[in-house]
Amino acid sequence: MSRASQARRVRVGTSGWSYPTGAGKWNGIFYPAKKGKGFDELAFYAEHFDTVEVNSSFYRVPAIKTAIEWAERTPEGFEFSLKLYQKFTHPDMFLKATGKDPAELDRKDVDEFREAIDPLAKAGKLGPLLAQFPASFKNEPGSRDYLEWLLHAFKDYRIAVELRHRSFSDDPVETLQLLGEFGAAFVQIDEPKFRTSIRQDLEPNVRTFYYLRLHGRNAAQWWKHDKSEDRYNYLYSEEELEPFVEAAEEASRDVKKAYMYANNHFSAKSVANAATIKKKLGQPLEGEYPEAFVERYPDLKGLVKILPSPSSRKLV
Repeated sequence: MSRASQARRVRVGTSGWSYPTGAGKWNGIFYPAKKGKGFDELAFYAEHFDTVEVNSSFYRVPAIKTAIEWAERTPEGFEFSLKLYQKFTHPDMFLKATGKDPAELDRKDVDEFREAIDPLAKAGKLGPLLAQFPASFKNEPGSRDYLEWLLHAFKDYRIAVELRHRSFSDDPVETLQLLGEFGAAFVQIDEPKFRTSIRQDLEPNVRTFYYLRLHGRNAAQWWKHDKSEDRYNYLYSEEELEPFVEAAEEASRDVKKAYMYANNHFSAKSVANAATIKKKLGQPLEGEYPEAFVERYPDLKGLVKILPSPSSRKLV
């Protein structure tokens, strides 16, 4: 099978699509600096990519109305992968944010999240659910017991599990067996590597789907930064991206679907890298990009279509 035909089985997108503030905002880079009345960021994003990873669902359970609107604002075939609410994966963060004890998770919490994403499932636009655990979540009996509970609670969905602590790669047998029982994908991640960071081989662990996330390699600001967005201020080179493109291509031969998400979102660097990945996969670079985007990421010049400026559109 050719690279181009194989590439169609790999969905490429970014982690999040709305970054309106801060030093690394997308306005004036990926989104036009001057937007017309009624400009829709999600609809614009969906002209360029066929999937997105939703970050906001980590901080709050989406309103049902919001999920309905997401489905309506995107074309047929578009898919949303959603992070599970922080109450499921980051109890300390949930306690700090809400003042509520997350220890008593029950069916009600699961049902609330299921109901919120049901409109996407009914529209055929629901991708995997991402259970992203913190680096403090270690490979211990209690952790595996909780993971089994979570996988069972969401057994009707495709679950991608992101584990970051090295204990899971040093002794992965029980964890991989558990993931396999539920058809859950062991998320392959690229990030700065420290002594306790997980090590991975980029290979799929199940035949249901493959899930790869690129966080960037900004080691200097990973743990110490002024703003959380600084951690993701990193642009991959084409050479750095090639092993991940090859891994996704190879995995797509053995799984039903493959997903690649760039999470290095500072100043739309994730968009630039996602576009480069699509190019390497032989996928068409659809949609139009502002001139400012190509000026910032000149390697894409001549490869992407340029969005006409407001003045030029008036002359047509």
